[in-house]
Amino acid sequence: MTRDAPEAPTPDAPEATAPDSGVDPELCRRIEAILLIAEEPQGIVALAAAVASPVRPVRAAVSWLAADYDGEHGGYRRGFELREVGGGWRLYVREELDDLISDYVGSQVPTRLSQAALETLAVIAYKQPVTRGQVASIRAVNVDSVVRTLLARGLVTEVGSDPETGAIFYGTTDALLAHLGINSLDELPHISPLLDDVDDVATFDGEVRR
Repeated sequence: MTRDAPEAPTPDAPEATAPDSGVDPELCRRIEAILLIAEEPQGIVALAAAVASPVRPVRAAVSWLAADYDGEHGGYRRGFELREVGGGWRLYVREELDDLISDYVGSQVPTRLSQAALETLAVIAYKQPVTRGQVASIRAVNVDSVVRTLLARGLVTEVGSDPETGAIFYGTTDALLAHLGINSLDELPHISPLLDDVDDVATFDGEVRR
């Protein structure tokens, strides 16, 4: 009796493993998708929960991706890197390309900020350093997209991270001072007491941080 020949893999079927490694390429793709949209550094445990995979293969996949972006697997060094900060992992533009990105953002046609962006910018200016969660609590709305806009416009910047949660702290830039025509934040009107205290405020997901 003859045996049927094994079926050939379909052309679009992914390989079983990433080149020269034991890392699952589909797992790498899923992790990349999460990291691409993540606003804060993602810990290994959080990534494992997001992609429904055990911690060990996720840790291996993250290490493989970071090395791959650095060109260590026979490819080229990417314009971005997977950096470990604040106890988690996040995608960043490489430092040597900062000037390129600044020039690109500065060349874009300026548009007026929305009311939501102005309100968010005011909270950051008066309460900095402050996290997105704290800003969201003060404004009682999600501010993710607004903060991205302010970052792209060069009006706010990352100034550190919470060592316990990994949440990014934001502050204003010198570009904001130039736009306002002032030399320092001390020249802003004194309305800060009207804003909630970020030292004892619930985050947008309901957790209270002190």
